[in-house]
Amino acid sequence: MPTIQVPDEIPLRLEDGFDRIRRELRLPGGFPHAVLDEAAWVAKVPRMDAKDLSDLPFVTIDPPGSMDLDQALHLERLRAGYRVWYAIADVGAFVRPGGVIDTEARTRGETVYLPIGKVPLHPPILSEEAASLLPGALRPAVVWCVDLDSDGRTVGTDVRRGLVRSRERYDYGYVQAVHDTGTADGVLELLAEIGELRLALERERGGVTLPTPDQEVVHDDGSYRLEFRPPLPAEAWNAQISLLAGMAAAAMMLDAEIGILRVLPSPQPGDLDKVRRVARALDVPWPEGAGYGAVVHDLDPGQGRHAAFLHESKVLLRGAGYVAFDGAPPRMAGHAAVAAPYAHVTAPLRRLADRYATEVCLAIAAGEPVPSDVRAALPVLPELMSTSGRRAGSVERACVDLVEAFLLRDRIGQAFEAVVIDVDERRGGGQVQLVDPAVIARCDGQLPLGEQVTVRLTQADPATREVRFTLSP
Repeated sequence: MPTIQVPDEIPLRLEDGFDRIRRELRLPGGFPHAVLDEAAWVAKVPRMDAKDLSDLPFVTIDPPGSMDLDQALHLERLRAGYRVWYAIADVGAFVRPGGVIDTEARTRGETVYLPIGKVPLHPPILSEEAASLLPGALRPAVVWCVDLDSDGRTVGTDVRRGLVRSRERYDYGYVQAVHDTGTADGVLELLAEIGELRLALERERGGVTLPTPDQEVVHDDGSYRLEFRPPLPAEAWNAQISLLAGMAAAAMMLDAEIGILRVLPSPQPGDLDKVRRVARALDVPWPEGAGYGAVVHDLDPGQGRHAAFLHESKVLLRGAGYVAFDGAPPRMAGHAAVAAPYAHVTAPLRRLADRYATEVCLAIAAGEPVPSDVRAALPVLPELMSTSGRRAGSVERACVDLVEAFLLRDRIGQAFEAVVIDVDERRGGGQVQLVDPAVIARCDGQLPLGEQVTVRLTQADPATREVRFTLSP
């Protein structure tokens, strides 16, 4: 599902709408005093008895304005490959299982982001200050060291606690700009090099990275409009470093027969057959023997037929969840989109399961027993994360619907050019993606999948967050 971004200043009616979403979906409010008091105390006395790695020039790469910085990286070229240093905020240096911060985090599960503001997993004094890998600050971290060969394949992995100091905070636009202008050097040059190698390996093993654009509200001459913002290559390169650590963590936990994995079942044969039929109907090339990941890699969501295929084929990526195990590995241990076992370990400031999976990996790497309080928490984590994931998804969809309805509210009856991206064979109608503004909404009528059509807006109600079109004759 695409996210939606808004400018700093938005109409009051939109702000009220976002507040209503918070209330309707019962998002947590402020933190209890006991949680804030404990956070203020542990922020001053984190566990700092770790190897000093502050000489490594780590950098962070995040969206502009981010303060909850989970990850910092440093990349080196070796004689026969590469070394990836990946520092992850050490939330376990501040938060103890069973304490009041941890208890509150279990009710939240993950940070929920709204277009304005967020509902954080941890108090900001930790997530945006003491535990965040802010530049110039000495911070406790969990540091993954992964050696790769010249093709980008993993040949060695270690993880330990360390003290790190980030040198710079970059955003994706800057990283992409220096690469495009040929001025990238050092870690940013290696990020593109390693990222492309890892993307090639992802395609080789049948993994999938969907080129899903975000929606962005643009303030233009006193009014607002919606545009699609396609993902930058730099975002995919950075994501590959996170996937690398997650795959290493999963392999480590499976070998030790204890941990928690992020899993996604393989597509059902019927769903795969349907998606192949859609590809043929839309003239999307699907070479003999190619997997789904290879097919979508070069598609352009800005092209109507490609957008329709990408939308229809998301059925193959449904059903992600978590599975915890203590003993024999689970029957389903893989993640179909990653095309390998995978674990969430790189966002502990924002996701509860990452802290626990990380503690398991640290114990395994040190040859020590997994702490009993961590072990005891594993069985309850999948349901906690499932609940919080559903809530975050509902918030995201509601926010997109609200913004679309608000920006279209004065255009009832107007005609728009659109592409049909989904057809409901049972109820009729389907979904269309407008060319301008960047809106995806329900449309009534006999819709030709993948074709460009003219539609007329019949409903745009910010109160109900409903937008609806009908096919023009």
